[in-house]
Amino acid sequence: MKKLIVGVMGGGEGASPEVCELAYKLGGLIAQQGWILLNGGWGGGVMDASARGAKEHNGLTVGILPDRHKDLASSYIDIPIATGMGDGRNIINVLSSDIVVALPGRSGTISEIALALKNGKKVILLNFPLADLFVEYQKAGIMVSVNKPEEVITMIKELYPFDQEE
Repeated sequence: MKKLIVGVMGGGEGASPEVCELAYKLGGLIAQQGWILLNGGWGGGVMDASARGAKEHNGLTVGILPDRHKDLASSYIDIPIATGMGDGRNIINVLSSDIVVALPGRSGTISEIALALKNGKKVILLNFPLADLFVEYQKAGIMVSVNKPEEVITMIKELYPFDQEE
């Protein structure tokens, strides 16, 4: 049975406590669905919080690290993947995810959103007011905005229909 891989993107060390709380809750909800959480793997911000939420709910986590070494990986990452690619690892984050959820972040997160859209991946913005920048993708139905982690789970089920028994 193939498991859905949900890419969770967002701010690193500069992420606010409120955004980290959303990420934590989202990680837990992803784990409760039996899905795999994939993120940038670092031990800070959205990456650490979402991985912690998933791990504390018995989920599986994958971290795509920009470094050549696994030392900076969050302690909540089960499978750290060292790329040595710096920001270039964003394409791996996106292409390895079945669907991308973006929480507030800066240029790295925006680049992941753009790469996801460019590659036809569906994107859910969680409390991230960027929708006006990508209005054509909203009209095409491949990008939506929500405000609560629970809404992310509902949207994933609507946007990515799949039979979990396969």
